[in-house]
Amino acid sequence: MSTVNTPSAPSGSSATTSGSSGTPGRPGSLGPVGLVLAGGVSVQFGGALAVALMPRAGALGVVTLRLVVSAVILLLFCRPRLRGHSRADWGTVIAFGIAVGSMNSLFYEAVARIPLGPAVTLEVLGPLALSVVSSRRLVNVVWAALALGGVFLLGGGGFGGVDPAGVGFALGAGVMWAAYIVFSARTGRRFPQADGLALAMTVAALLVLPLGVASSGERLLDPATLGLGAAVAVLSSVLPYTLELLALRNLPAATFAILMSLDPALAAAAGFLILGQALSAPEIAAIVLVIAASIGAVRTQVGRAKAPVLDA
Repeated sequence: MSTVNTPSAPSGSSATTSGSSGTPGRPGSLGPVGLVLAGGVSVQFGGALAVALMPRAGALGVVTLRLVVSAVILLLFCRPRLRGHSRADWGTVIAFGIAVGSMNSLFYEAVARIPLGPAVTLEVLGPLALSVVSSRRLVNVVWAALALGGVFLLGGGGFGGVDPAGVGFALGAGVMWAAYIVFSARTGRRFPQADGLALAMTVAALLVLPLGVASSGERLLDPATLGLGAAVAVLSSVLPYTLELLALRNLPAATFAILMSLDPALAAAAGFLILGQALSAPEIAAIVLVIAASIGAVRTQVGRAKAPVLDA
């Protein structure tokens, strides 16, 4: 899954700190951009490895292994403080954890049925819709139309050749991704460092664990399955989140969002290289359209934020 994935720790601060320490046009910004791209590659190749692991553990089993291992690593690394938080703080982090668990579960159910590239393309419609709605500018109708055109191409005019359940799960994952973005920002404002992320990942792991055990049972305890599940956790969660935390110290949030728009292309490449999932020309065109719509929506928001406000 593409987690995407704006980590909770830097939220609320990255936009203010990045402008003074690095700009896209300077050579120093190549470092943060490289970190984000490396994180994106890690996420998508971790997703491809997860698909390869599904015959062993099933979709819910893979999600369980990923979230439980990620939660353990983050708890050991962050050691979040449990006392001193308000009821609103806990409500926010629990909602964040529910979004994380639901997003991952729905996405893995999707990639169990449809190729990785199209699944991420459909999933990214959630953040795109959030961007378009929050901006409330007429030009975003253009970006929405581009995205819908991509979805039309992806479905071959009606999704007759694509598993409808897979499409539904991917769209549901997109909705949860949008919720993830909202609650990630709120959690980042309420918890220091990556404490909120560690606690939310723990909530997600506890939420999914009973489903994974019921679905996969003893298969989760197989040493080879555990090892591969740990690799998925590191590639899909721990490593990319760490790289993004480092990158966002010197990278403008808008640049980060644009780089995240490349996820469908990275997913298609991972699906092809690891799983042999070749895409047709219409599917490639669909991915390009959705990427263009995502980048356009982000740039529109940036332009609006930079526009001068004239006093009456």
